[in-house]
Amino acid sequence: MEDNIQMGTPAFSKMMFVLNTPVTEANHKYYRFMNEEMQQIAEDIWAMPAYMKENDDFSMFFIITKIESGETVIAFAEGHLQENDFSLGQPMSSGKGLNKLNEHDAKRASSVLHFINQISKAAEGNWRMLED
Repeated sequence: MEDNIQMGTPAFSKMMFVLNTPVTEANHKYYRFMNEEMQQIAEDIWAMPAYMKENDDFSMFFIITKIESGETVIAFAEGHLQENDFSLGQPMSSGKGLNKLNEHDAKRASSVLHFINQISKAAEGNWRMLED
């Protein structure tokens, strides 16, 4: 595995952030980004805007969910608005979502990465490389 993988590189797209404990009704308020709060959108699935601005069709959301292994991960999904109907796209890895956001707004992507790295520094999760 490469050392010092940076946002914006193909290798970073294979990175996934894994939380040590699931997000729940009791702890979801601890995961706030830019005054946004996690909302439960389905059982064991939480979402929160990472990037959503007026007059910009692009939007990106944190998706926190359990995966097949039983681990809870921070993934991302693009938001789609069609004729007043909002939906979230297919979830993508933490790294892939950050790379996509970085292409659109590098400053916001850096803020989102900092937010996730603060979770890591608090020993509440860590970065992992996805298997091919």
